[in-house]
Parts: sequence; C-alpha cells; structure tokens
Amino acid sequence: MSVNPQHLSGNEIRQKFIDFYAQREHQPLPSASLVPEDPTVLLTIAGMLPFKPIFLGQRTPEFKRATTSQKCVRTNDIENVGVTKRHHTFFEMLGNFSFGDYFKEQAIAWGWEISTKVFNLPPERLAVSVYHEDDEAYNIWRDKIGVPEARILRLDEDNFWASGATGPCGPSSEIFYDFHPERGDENIDLEDDTRFIEFYNLVFMQYNRDADGNLTPLANKNIDTGMGLERMAQILQQVPNNYETDLIFPIIEKAAEIAGIDYGKSDEKTKTSLKVIGDHIRAVVHMIADEIRASNVGRGYVLRRLLRRVVRHGRLIGIEGEFTTQVAETAIALSEGAYPEVRVRENAIKTELQREESQFLKTLERGEKLLEEVIAKLKQESKTVISGEDAFKLYDTYGFPLELTQEIAAEQHFTVDVDGFNAEMEQQKNRGRESHETIDLTVQGELDKLAENIEVTEFVGYTEPTATSKVEAILVEGISTEEAEAGTEVQILLNKTPFYAESGGQIGDRGYISGDGIVVRIEDVKKESDFFVHFGRIERGTIRVGDSVTAQIDRACRRRAQANHTATHLLQAALKKIVDDSISQAGSLVNFDRLRFDFNCPRNMTPEEVLSVEAQVNNWIAEAHAAKVEILSLAEAKARGAVAMFGEKYGEEVRVIDFQGVSMELCGGTHVSNTAEIGVFKIISEAGISSGVRRIEAVSGPAILDYLNVRDNVVKDLSERFKVKPEEIPDRITTLQTELRNAEKEIEKIKGQMAIAKSDSLLETVESVGEYKYLVAKMEGVDAESLKTAAERLQQKIGNNAAVVLGSAIEDGKVSLVAAFGADINKKGVQAGKFIGAIAKMCGGGGGGRPNLAQAGGRDASKLPEALEKAKGDLKASLG
Repeated sequence: MSVNPQHLSGNEIRQKFIDFYAQREHQPLPSASLVPEDPTVLLTIAGMLPFKPIFLGQRTPEFKRATTSQKCVRTNDIENVGVTKRHHTFFEMLGNFSFGDYFKEQAIAWGWEISTKVFNLPPERLAVSVYHEDDEAYNIWRDKIGVPEARILRLDEDNFWASGATGPCGPSSEIFYDFHPERGDENIDLEDDTRFIEFYNLVFMQYNRDADGNLTPLANKNIDTGMGLERMAQILQQVPNNYETDLIFPIIEKAAEIAGIDYGKSDEKTKTSLKVIGDHIRAVVHMIADEIRASNVGRGYVLRRLLRRVVRHGRLIGIEGEFTTQVAETAIALSEGAYPEVRVRENAIKTELQREESQFLKTLERGEKLLEEVIAKLKQESKTVISGEDAFKLYDTYGFPLELTQEIAAEQHFTVDVDGFNAEMEQQKNRGRESHETIDLTVQGELDKLAENIEVTEFVGYTEPTATSKVEAILVEGISTEEAEAGTEVQILLNKTPFYAESGGQIGDRGYISGDGIVVRIEDVKKESDFFVHFGRIERGTIRVGDSVTAQIDRACRRRAQANHTATHLLQAALKKIVDDSISQAGSLVNFDRLRFDFNCPRNMTPEEVLSVEAQVNNWIAEAHAAKVEILSLAEAKARGAVAMFGEKYGEEVRVIDFQGVSMELCGGTHVSNTAEIGVFKIISEAGISSGVRRIEAVSGPAILDYLNVRDNVVKDLSERFKVKPEEIPDRITTLQTELRNAEKEIEKIKGQMAIAKSDSLLETVESVGEYKYLVAKMEGVDAESLKTAAERLQQKIGNNAAVVLGSAIEDGKVSLVAAFGADINKKGVQAGKFIGAIAKMCGGGGGGRPNLAQAGGRDASKLPEALEKAKGDLKASLG
C-alpha cells in the first residue's frame, strides 16, 4: 500500500529541503542575485552558477558542503511558458553541493531519503535515469537503494552534463515522479510528460574534457544538484500543473479578478494568458528587486520583454488599463518571507512597472495607429492581405500581438499572411539561438590549462607606472607557446603589472613591455579570473616564457583615462544634485578620448539642466577637491554613503574613491589625485537611449583640445567652402536646404515626364493575340509612381482591349511591377490584381489591386527579366 505524498506549501518545501541538508553539515547560503558575477551569462540561470569559480578551481570554497534555494531566470523556452505544465522564466532551484567532499553514493542516498522520507513520495511512484555508461550509479540505485531494474533507465547524452566543449563535466542521474504507476513497468518512457515529471537532478562532476574530447578524472570530484521547487510543489499539492500551486496561482487569481473572469471556467487560450502573467510577473519583480532596470540591451531588454508580454496578455484577456502593480503586490506578498528584498524594494518595483506599463500602453496605441495606416494604404492599392513583414514589424517593434492584428484586420475584411509572419519569427528565433547563452566553465580554455602552473598577476598600477616582471605565459591566437618573434600578435601574462585591465567601464592601459633586445607594444589589457592578459604586437626581438622584462604604461593615455573616469564620478554627483536624487548609473565607458555615462532617469533632461550639470562639474574641478582612497569593509563603505556601481559585484573589502563633499563611490578604476587635474569638462550630447535610461557623452582633460581642434577645423572648412564668416554658416545652410528641396521636387517632375516620354517608344513593341493586344516591358530606373503613370497611359493609348505590364529595378535591388488592363481584358476573365501578384512572387515579393490596375513589389531584381517573360507567356495563353 503506497504512502500518500505529504501535502506541503511551497514555503514549507523550501524550508524542509534546506533543513534536511543543514542537518547533514551543509552550509545554508542565501540566494545569489539574478545579476551574476559570471560575465558569460546575462542572468543567473542555474543553482550552480554562483559556485562556478569553485568548480573551476579558481576559488577555494569556505565550506565543503552547501545548500541553497536559488532564484533563476531563463528565457530560452519563453514560447512554452503557460503552454506546457512546467516551463517557466522564473523558478527556484533547490540544491545541495559538495566541493571535493562526498560523491556519488552519498548524493544518491540523500536524494532518495529526502524524496521518500521527508516528502513522503511513494517509492513505487519513482523512477530514475542514469548515463548509459555509468555502471557505478546504476549499481548504487539497484543494490544500495533497491530501485527495481525496470525503473532504472540508461539514457545517452541527455544524462551527461557538460558546461561546454571543454572543462569540468560528468554523468548525471535524475529522479522522476510517476503520475500513472498503474500503467506498469514495461517500456517505460521518461519523455512522456503526461506520466512522468523529473524533479531532482544529480550531477556528478568527475571528469575534465580537453580540446581533443579526452576525459580525465578530476582531482576533486564535485556534486551539483537541483530540485525544481515549482515541480515538487505540483507533486505534493496534487495539482495538474506548476501554475496551480500556491507559488503562482494567487497571482493568476488576482489577474483573473482584475479581468473580471473565472480561471476555472476559462478556455485554454485565456488560461495560457493568465499563466504567462503569473510566471512573468514573478520574474520581473525579482529582477527589479535585484536592481535591473528596463532597457533595450542586455538583461534590461529581458526585463522589458517579459513585462511587455505581461501587458499584452492582460490585453488579450480583456484588461484595458494599467494593472501590473496590482499583480506585483500579490507576487511580493508571496515571496517576501523567503526573499525580503522584494518588500524592501517595493517602491522601486512598482515605480518601474508603472512607468514601463504606461509607456508600453502608449506604444500599443501607436501600433494600432500604424496598423490603421497599413490597412489604409492597402485599400488604396486594392489589396486585402497584410504582409507577414508588416505584421511582424508590428509585433517586434511595437509589441503588437499577431492575434490583435488579425482581429482588427478581420473587422475590416482583411487577412494576415501568417506564413510570412512565422517565417520572420523563425528568423528571429534563429538569431536568438545563435546568441543563446549557456553556462561556460571554460573561460578561455587555454588559461585554464595554464592556471595551475603560473602565478596570478599582481597589480601595482595604482601607484607604479612601471614594474619589473617575469613572463609567465605567451599565447599566440589563443594557443600557449614558449616564445614568439617580431611581427607576431601576442597575449602575454606577467607575474606583476602596472597595466590597468579593462573593468568597470574603463578601458585597459596602453604601453610597452621591453627587455633585452625585446619591445612589445601593448594595445589593450583584459582580466580573466586573476590573470591580466596583455594584448600586443612584438616590434623587436623574441620574447620567451621566463624572461625578465619591464612593463611600462603610456602615462599620457593613463592621464586621459584618469581624467575621464573621475569626471564620470563628478557627473553622477551633479546629476543627483541637480536633476533627481534617485538617479543611478546604468552603465559607463571610460576611454582615452571621451566618456559615456548611462543613467536611470524617469524623465527627459531640459537644456537648462544639461548646462547646469556641466557648470557644476566644472565648479568642482576649479575648487580642487583632493581624492582620498581607502580600502574599507563593504558594510562600512555603505554606511558612509558610498555609491555602488550598477550591476557590479563586491567582495567583503572594497576600494572607496572619496572627493570629500562631492562624490564617494566604490570603484577599482584609476583616478586623478585632485579634481583640478581634470582641467575642464564638456558635455557633447545628452539623449534617451531607451525607456527610462539616458546617456551623456562628454570629454575632459587633455581630450578637450582634440575635441575643439576637430570642430575648429570643421568650421574653418565650411567657412571656406561657403565663403562666409563662421557665424553666418547656419543661415547659409538653411538657404541651401531650401534650394535642395525645390530642386528635388523639380527632379521628380522631370522624372515623371521622362518616364512618359520613354513609354511612348514602347508602343512599337505591342503584340497581338487575336483581337487582344498586350505589352510587357522593362523600364530602367523608373520609380513606382512614375511606372504606374506610364502603364495607365499606355493602356489608354492602346485601347480597352490592351493589357500592359511594366517592371523596373529600383534602389537596393528591389523591384516594382505594374499591370494596367483594359475593360475587354477584364471581361476575358483576366484581372490585374491576381495576375501581378503571381508575377511578383518570382521576384521574392507580392502585391495586388483592382482588376484594371494593380501594383506589386519584390526584393530580387535579378529575377525581373524571368518574371516579365512569364508575364508575357501567361498573357498570351490567357488571351489566346
């Protein structure tokens, strides 16, 4: 007789899991931020990601065992959210980890114990999978745990976990829950998700894979496990899918209440929309709580995309106004016990949601207006099909749902080219797959191979512009080598360096590495783990591993970078003081020529504010504020009011740059010792780059002279060209613009006249089929409007028994086609709209129109001669 699973809330499941492993000497650790330390991924996508440096051997673990409930966000299966029972963007991964401590047998035993003893899952309802070559795991499940052989399935590559082409890897074993054990043990198919759900994955990291695919045992074998909280909740709460658990369903109910509908009585399409809202709102709440702001790049774009999907699906179920803050409140209330930061950041979450939702609703209105314009244009052209390209543009650019496009189109007796839309969507998915991120444990695989045998780099560049160093490694085209000669592009690792490595928005230093007969020009420096990689070109001599060399930075370039970096600190302080105290950094770039500062701001800056900010920075420069640099504990730095950089991860000790009374920030970059060293600061531009994010570009210090010289040369050149004084240039340009517009109008008029004149010469090529006449011709370089005029005129000249088809190759390799058919041709059953549409397909396009006059377009001009030949043949056949 089977034991019933224990009915537990989501919070109880999480706590029981953590307690179980804490009692077994695992250190409970809080969830890491959704903004990962790992630069190879945008978001924290797995429970193991925070431990990646440990698995790589780059960091010594503080504990041999750990357990966490890690919040994660993945978007690679976003189209399946709400459609399947268990796909999510936001989910929690319960995990237990061993760093070179216990291994396979203990992990399996505890995985079985917590499943059957703590959560009371009946053993006869469980099945397991192992990698097909992992006899050790198979034998443990069968002999130690007692799982029947029929319920232990050997699987292939799906049960071998690898981070990438190289690096740590190993077999895995999964535990599945069986919803229908009455179907028996014969021919069990774990892929049948109507019967099985995989809820616990045990990864045994025991190998290292090299570039040739060879597996060698790791010295320290690790355990990485993951139990899906939402999946376990579905099992224990005995509901049909993850969405109807107490982790998500209250959000769904709130959305249904706002829409005035009943989830239980809704059709599947409506339920899917409600599930999408329930899933995505959890994701955006936690992302904003972790200080992610909506934008058009990176993780900000992920946030914006998820939020817009929430709004769109709200619209699909009948919600007209703003509603996201209401469902967000439910999500916050559900999560605050385990993740108190969501309540602490409540105001920021709701402000961001309200602003983005309001903006997107306006965007939707613009989308509706654009759709009206598309339909109006099609009506003028006597077309009734909205192209897939137009429908996808509405979807992708304006977030306009295909379903809404179809609904509005149907009301006006139009249809949508869904196949064309799907083709455009597939192209976007392919682009997405090409850029899809995975957990990459290789981090420049060649460095991993070298890491155990070379010293990490000591950075002395804060105080020393030169250093005597030893060459630890040389890479040519990413491959380690013992030496390299003049003319070779190299990457060099030193045991000590004064070169600043690109970080925190500041680019790496330039300079030279020199030695006995050796000169290497260094153009860039990047940091990989604890190694500084110097990118350069050998200008003289042969450099070898072990050489003693002198590393020297280009001091002029360093001074420029220092001036620009300190200027970004002063700029942020000025923005907070003059524009809005809530402004925070959203990104930056500091190079030798200029600086760029992106910041979150709820409104546009006025021109007066831009001038005031610039003046304030220059005032602080003139006041000569000295820099105070300290190494403090993170807690003390925050207590003093130091500003942290957006998205940056900090250790227990941090470097604080303090220009007293002006700016205090946590920063690892290089800075001037006194603001007076900057000299002067000039804002070049200020603009919005995405909703709620603005960008200032500026120059400072020595770069100001370059900036002024370029502009001075431009003004001098324009003065000489126009033969006017510098102050008269704007008026002269205005006059020229007016003259140009008038000339363009005249040119268009002449082009039309030329097309008509050219068309008259085509009358000699008219052919006959019985009582009917037809003319098919190509007119070089004639635009669509002139082509239409020419075709109409030719048809009228030839008579009612004439059919005229003209084609022209226009700019960018595109094609324009026109068909003008007389009344007698129409009576014969040949219509211009249908005829020209079929011809245009040969040129990769389409079109249509009235029976007597129709236009079409195409994207492949090389097919135009072939298309016109087909037109001639079809007319001859139709009229004969």
